[in-house]
Amino acid sequence: MEFRRLGRSGLNISRIAYGNWLTHGSQVDEDAAVACVHAALDVGITTFDTADVYAGTKAESVLGRALAGQRREGLEISTKVYWPTGPGPNDGGLSRKHIFESCHASLRRLQTDHIDLYQAHRYDPTVPLEETVTAFADLVRAGKVLYLGVSEWRADQIVTGAALARDLGVQLVSNQPQYSMLWRVVEAEVVPTCEKEGLSQIVWSPLAQGVLTGKYRPGEQPPAGSRASHAGVGFNITGFLADDVLTRVQQLRPTAEDLGLTMAQLALAWVLQNPNVAAAIIGASRPQQVRDNVKAAGVRLEADVMTRIDDVLGDAVERDPAQIFLPSDKAARDAAAQQDGTAAA
Repeated sequence: MEFRRLGRSGLNISRIAYGNWLTHGSQVDEDAAVACVHAALDVGITTFDTADVYAGTKAESVLGRALAGQRREGLEISTKVYWPTGPGPNDGGLSRKHIFESCHASLRRLQTDHIDLYQAHRYDPTVPLEETVTAFADLVRAGKVLYLGVSEWRADQIVTGAALARDLGVQLVSNQPQYSMLWRVVEAEVVPTCEKEGLSQIVWSPLAQGVLTGKYRPGEQPPAGSRASHAGVGFNITGFLADDVLTRVQQLRPTAEDLGLTMAQLALAWVLQNPNVAAAIIGASRPQQVRDNVKAAGVRLEADVMTRIDDVLGDAVERDPAQIFLPSDKAARDAAAQQDGTAAA
């Protein structure tokens, strides 16, 4: 396993992180989830990502039980706060009240006395940013949180948040965006801003929700039990499943085979070529998926390979920075809440 410093901090994280969105507490039974976590540990993964909202808070509990008994100093556990976790008016968002209550609940579920990386799961335009950042800073000073990050924030929001954090004597060290060969919206504005402000990317959906594994084929129904067979799960997978996109993805197979890589390994290696990406988050329903995908760490793709990939995918790639998900889109926020948290990546 390779490791990289997170932003301008002193924290090292594994280049492949293990995440349990859409799996633990929902699609995968607990025995399988624990087996996947233990497989991740066996192959050198030390960074584990979750969120309070995943599977209606169940995912954190499963991860906590799966990591019980491990040497805590050898782990980097990250979680997030923002999406609703209860029915009350203060059970979501980035108010001081919800941040503190959610943090304490996450600590209990994860069975730990501190969170290594605590992230604002989205930007909250309904709460003064000073209140949000001050609450995060106070958790750092209390020793309950070690490092701070954000997820799916726009470039201008990151600039303002990073400045406020510095004024309070803390720093934002990471952003967690969707990023893959097919979804490159952060490259135009967010990545250059993060490089300037001292944040790294910890990216989710590097396999485009499984599309880049090549298991979905144009003109065919999604395989039973696959991500796409679960109606309403995930952002943007419908667009990824267009026949034109699937055809282009299949055309990447010779490139992967020439390099001795699986399609998934190629997709993960591509994401990790970006110098601002500290880690790519993988999920799994079987331990072998973890063992296979972790082999992407350390793979170097030459410039001609990167060009071949771009030539194949062409205009199937989404690059528009306006496509970054905004929590002010009430319809999207309500839909995510109604899905018991499973849509909030």
